[in-house]
Amino acid sequence: MKNHIVKVYPSKANLPKEEQLAWKLAKMVTDNVAISDEVEDMVINRIIDNASVAIASVNRTPVVNARAQALSHKRDDRGANVFGMPKDFKVHAEWAAWANCTAVRELDYHDTFLAADYSHPGDSIPAVIAVAQQMGKSGKDVLRGIVAAYEVHVNLVKAISLHKHKIDHVAHLCPAQAAGVCALLGLDTETTYQAIQQALHVSISTRQSRKGEISSWKAYVPGHGAKLAIEAVDRAMRGEKSPSPIYEGEDSVIAWVLDGPDAEYTIPLPEPGEEKRAILETYTKEHSAEYQSQALIDLAARMRKKIKDFSDIDNILIETSHHTHYVIGTGSNDPQKFDPHATRETLDHSIMYIFAVALEDGTWHHEKSYAPSRAQRPETVELWKKISTVEKDRWTKLYHDEDPDKKAFGGKIIITMKNGDKIEDELERANAHPAGARPFKRPNYIGKFDMLTENLITKDERNRFIDFAERLTQLSATEMMGLTVEMPFDSVKENKPNHKGIF
Repeated sequence: MKNHIVKVYPSKANLPKEEQLAWKLAKMVTDNVAISDEVEDMVINRIIDNASVAIASVNRTPVVNARAQALSHKRDDRGANVFGMPKDFKVHAEWAAWANCTAVRELDYHDTFLAADYSHPGDSIPAVIAVAQQMGKSGKDVLRGIVAAYEVHVNLVKAISLHKHKIDHVAHLCPAQAAGVCALLGLDTETTYQAIQQALHVSISTRQSRKGEISSWKAYVPGHGAKLAIEAVDRAMRGEKSPSPIYEGEDSVIAWVLDGPDAEYTIPLPEPGEEKRAILETYTKEHSAEYQSQALIDLAARMRKKIKDFSDIDNILIETSHHTHYVIGTGSNDPQKFDPHATRETLDHSIMYIFAVALEDGTWHHEKSYAPSRAQRPETVELWKKISTVEKDRWTKLYHDEDPDKKAFGGKIIITMKNGDKIEDELERANAHPAGARPFKRPNYIGKFDMLTENLITKDERNRFIDFAERLTQLSATEMMGLTVEMPFDSVKENKPNHKGIF
């Protein structure tokens, strides 16, 4: 890996494009190096992971509405699949990506990478697959596109904090999605450079979408990015240019949206000829909750065995990282994080709620744990309000450790009983983390798929999809139209275009 210094330059400097971050990203994306079996295996895992959470959420309101919009953009010739729909039903690629990204993100239950900023790198996968289906690309092409998208996304997240400036993380996602589509299509460096710049320029939005009462827009964000990215690539392919230099310019994103004209970032990127392995630094979720809560859910299941009566608890303190404390903890100062009537999205971003339920139940479920009746249970509300968080340097340092084998997102729990006794325990990494007690492997991904799709798809469809996913690099362009999961038609809500909106 080589570190690249990125900073703002005045317009009169006329910074050569070869020295611009967007060009360096494009050069890396278009460097068609060999992909190892280990990386290919993880790409397949994440395709299976995405499909599992997409099918589990297929009839949830945001997904139903996103799909309804997509179905109004049907194509009879070239097109792309929509999760849940028949494989021979095709829509425009950008609308398939819109619907499928929304389905993948709705439960917030897929892969993650945390560093200077937050990310769900798997959000690029539906965009790459949709364009591949419409453009007649093979499974090998899809592999190349997904690997490139992860490489761009992970390395931007390592170096540039968006949340510090209250900017939503789609500003890293959209350029990664554009990069993945460019790699899939085998576009040249100049075209890729223009697409990445334009994708960033059009994708800046605020973090209000993740503050206070969190709305369903959180589920739509990656689909919004995918549409913007696909359209940016299309324009670049037609020869259109983009605002440049988008990162380093005098009036650029860095200068006016992020750290300002005196900012300096260090971006790590693979050297020419070096394999792209960033996907191996990412991790999926065993539990359907914000990633910083994964280890604490595991810890709750362990600690509950030492408590006979939860009503005897006086208070619970969670010592954790800066991000966990200020984003999903009491450092956020969001009263909604203690509201029994809050949205699922808000509860997902309340470590106080999550730990209370996990401590009482000893488990976590993607639907039952968020049910209104569960959140409003009086004894749970009482326990929930006894929980607070605090930032500790140790956990913040582990969160930002550059060594993926040392990086950790856990915490220490101190439960103080009414009689003054204390129960303490800590866990650095979730059990399913690559460096955890029982890292997720292929059987775990398939097990998660089976758990989430049970009674939603037929056994034959389950077997067919798993077979297709595991044969990714052997899939022809024709077979790529089968890299989706079809549900019994009548079980899919809004399975035909409707006229509730404009489309």
